[in-house]
Amino acid sequence: MPRTALFPGSFDPVTNGHLDIVAQAARLAERLVLAIGTHPGKTPLFSADERLAMLNETCAPIARKSGCELRCITFADLVVTTAKREGAAILIRGLRSSTDFDYEMEMAGMNGAMAPDLQTVFLPASTAVRPITATLVRQIASMGGDVSSFVPPSVVARLKSKFAGKSG
Repeated sequence: MPRTALFPGSFDPVTNGHLDIVAQAARLAERLVLAIGTHPGKTPLFSADERLAMLNETCAPIARKSGCELRCITFADLVVTTAKREGAAILIRGLRSSTDFDYEMEMAGMNGAMAPDLQTVFLPASTAVRPITATLVRQIASMGGDVSSFVPPSVVARLKSKFAGKSG
């Protein structure tokens, strides 16, 4: 059975920061599952299907280059439940700052209590992508700003399409 890692997130939209963590994770696992959280309390900019398409088009080449199998899914239950369903032994979490670290340590503790066999692995974001957040990308794009340094070209096009005709 291949070593499987689960990388959960909202991916709304996929950023260069996500791609950085995917590239690192793909070197650690033989199978990488990117899991888009779909929660009723959140209203994402992109639909789950749009986010799946973005993940597949931007992350598949990265996984292939590392010889890692890639699977992109959605989930609406607990991350630990999704990890178990997918056969993941590793939970990938990207870190940009000490604030991320504090929050992620709490989550790792709770996840560890619920699923002791699931190992959380923290991957530090590369220096160039540390300031990138999907929230800031959405905000900049919604106001007509240039996000081409923060997201792949295909995502820039999708953002432009989403905000076409809207003024900031």
